[in-house]
Amino acid sequence: MADRVTVIGWDGSPLTEAARGALGAATLVAGAAHHLALPEIPRAAERVRLGSLTLAARRIAAHRGTAAVLADGDPGFFGVVRALRDPAFGLEVEVVPGVSSVAAAFARAGMPWDDAEVVVAHPRTLRRAVNVCRAHPKVAVLTAPGAGPAELGLLLDGVHRTFVVCEELGTENERVSVLTSDKAADHTWRDPNVVIVIGGHPGAVEGGGWIAGRDPAVGPRGWTQPDEAYGGGLGEGESELLRAAQLARLGPRTGDLVWDIGCGAGAFAVDAARAGAAVIAVDHDQAACARTDAAARAFGVQLQIVRGRAPHVLENLPEPDVVRVGGGGAAVVSAVADRRPQRIVTHAATRDAAELVGRDLTEHGYRVECALVQAVELDTRAWTETERSVAFLLTGELPRRDTPR
Repeated sequence: MADRVTVIGWDGSPLTEAARGALGAATLVAGAAHHLALPEIPRAAERVRLGSLTLAARRIAAHRGTAAVLADGDPGFFGVVRALRDPAFGLEVEVVPGVSSVAAAFARAGMPWDDAEVVVAHPRTLRRAVNVCRAHPKVAVLTAPGAGPAELGLLLDGVHRTFVVCEELGTENERVSVLTSDKAADHTWRDPNVVIVIGGHPGAVEGGGWIAGRDPAVGPRGWTQPDEAYGGGLGEGESELLRAAQLARLGPRTGDLVWDIGCGAGAFAVDAARAGAAVIAVDHDQAACARTDAAARAFGVQLQIVRGRAPHVLENLPEPDVVRVGGGGAAVVSAVADRRPQRIVTHAATRDAAELVGRDLTEHGYRVECALVQAVELDTRAWTETERSVAFLLTGELPRRDTPR
């Protein structure tokens, strides 16, 4: 096992005395090609090109001597330190940090970043990173080949965002470009790069916060909000208690894309967005789309609103993780099931309608649950009934996937 492993973060500036000392004593140095070309590396040291972190960690663990690992930025922030500290390798790691590429990118843009979400995009997680960009007004994306600015822009089709693309930070080839997301695919971008994605309704309170990223305390408490918060006059499937049950069944979370079909006044769409998910709200009625947009602005959440009639309007929408069908009946539920979201929730007014939807979901391979949900509202001054609602709540769930899409 290596006697000592020092991980050195390099941001393009001259190496610190601690970093030079660790490199000078190293008998093995691991890093990318531009790291291994640094003049401070001893001529006699074994050089290991970082490709697979697991393979590199095994070579370092098997080395008898002192090892140094060079990485861009802060290696403890979505970096190599996590891989090297895996108990399987038994390595004791010292870290000489550098300025993270995210901090450098925001510095170049002259913007604060304590209110930004930070995500890593590579081909396996690209769509989830894009969903975070849909859902939040300020996101930093650490990209990878095949999951860079062009791919982000293509998957954000229909959502207007501004990109600040920072290429090769800290090098003599550094370049910062500002453009709209729809133009990103027209360019060839150099790796490595960081993309700051900005746009939508600002949801954070001005003047600074107390927690990095999205402030969970912004807005009123509760998974759902009272009907009056949306101006009243909600549709049959939009009552607060039914929305709460639907929200609990779907469990939308950061990185998810939610479809809300038949969004009505936008109550469920806003509830899902407040949970951190990206939401596409669909309705054929222009007034419903306008009310949904007003609700999103009132609560400071990001929604993409698509006007059209389901199921035809669904054909060009990006793949959902979970879906609420608020209107359209069995035909729309069947079309949604064809797209294979993890969960689908809907409601029916009668048992016959519920059975029809349930059979279709079963035929599509979903495990189906149905509950009769009854809500009775009381006037607590006289404890008399003021309103009663009854609905069959249906949930379809696919067998669990091993990894998120």
